[in-house]
Amino acid sequence: MPRIAGIDIPEKKKIAFSLPYIHGIGRKTALDILNKVGIDPDRRTNDLKEAEVAAITAIIDTEFIVEGALRRQMAQDIQRLKDIKCWRGDRHRRSLPVHGQRTRSNSRTRKGRKKTVAGKKGVKG
Repeated sequence: MPRIAGIDIPEKKKIAFSLPYIHGIGRKTALDILNKVGIDPDRRTNDLKEAEVAAITAIIDTEFIVEGALRRQMAQDIQRLKDIKCWRGDRHRRSLPVHGQRTRSNSRTRKGRKKTVAGKKGVKG
C-alpha cells in the first residue's frame, strides 16, 4: 500500500478514488492534484511508480492542509467560537445543531435519546 500524508491508501482502487481516503482531500481536489502531476486518474494505485507517489506527496505537503493539521485547525476554530461565546459556539457547547436546523421534531443524533418528561395533571376546580 502506498503511504501518502501518513495514510495507507488502497492499492486496488483507481488513484482518483484512493486519494480521498486522506482527510482534507475530496474527489475534485484529487483530480486537480493528478492533473498537476500528469497522472491518468484511471490508473490503479499499485501501478504507480515511486517517483509518481513522491510527486503526489510533494504537492499535498506544499499546497494543502490535511489529516492531523486540518483536524487541529478545525478544533481550534470551534474552540474560538466557544471562547467568544457567539451563537454558533453556544450551539457547539450544548451539542445542538449549528446551522439553523429545527430541533423541535428532528436532530436526535445531536440531542441523544429522548428524555421523557412527566405530563402535568389537570387541576379540577
